[in-house]
Amino acid sequence: MLTYPDINPIALQLGPLKVHWYGVMYLVAFASAWWLGRRRARLPNSGWDDQQVADLIFYGALGVVLGGRVGYTLFYNLDGFLENPLVIFRLWEGGMSFHGGLLGVIAAMGLYARKAGKGFFQVSDFVAPLVPIGLGAGRLGNFINGELPGRITELPWGMIYRHIDDFPRHPSQLYQAATEGALLFILLWWYSKRPRPAMAVSGLFLLGYGIFRFSTEFARQPDVQLGFIAFDWLTMGQLLSTPMIVCGAAFLWWGYRHHPVPHHQQRKAD
Repeated sequence: MLTYPDINPIALQLGPLKVHWYGVMYLVAFASAWWLGRRRARLPNSGWDDQQVADLIFYGALGVVLGGRVGYTLFYNLDGFLENPLVIFRLWEGGMSFHGGLLGVIAAMGLYARKAGKGFFQVSDFVAPLVPIGLGAGRLGNFINGELPGRITELPWGMIYRHIDDFPRHPSQLYQAATEGALLFILLWWYSKRPRPAMAVSGLFLLGYGIFRFSTEFARQPDVQLGFIAFDWLTMGQLLSTPMIVCGAAFLWWGYRHHPVPHHQQRKAD
């Protein structure tokens, strides 16, 4: 069995200023999305330029932070919010939700698409491959903080989190970093290198993330304040990921059925 290395969550301290690793991971997320977006924008006939990418990342960052906090409060701390609505502003207590952040980004993309005169799926298909690196970084931040550990296991790579108990647990944060982060990025980056029907890249993102998140939740300890939502196995993460799987599959089907890529574009990509 392995032992959690008890990493200092503070990456850098300059006097009273403390830079936490989790904050560094947010910086990695936004910087990687900006760099990858600029790289993709410079491809021939991309329809994007560097300034548009910068504006889009700004909108997306606002959507992630605002949506993530609101989503966590409503999905995972509703009782606390109903008791004291001001809890939503207690950022120092932590708590961010991917699914809330996703809804925030969807709203931000809609606002940006309207401002830039682009179609919503033109924006979302461009953004989708830029996201997984940030998701993986966020899960590494969870691991560094020693939060969101996995369920008890007897597997040889089970990890003991001494600040929680003495039982070996799945390092589920690393499972999610590998699947939601690295694997989903490779899949989307490869898939989006060729012209695809409108909605298809967005659909693959939703489908891929939903499947990976639903699967890894079986190794992750349910949130203590919620436990299992139903059937003694369904978690809130799985419940929120189910619509993503359904919508992702529907977007792919609709895109290929109603927005096929012209053959001359396919040949040019080859």
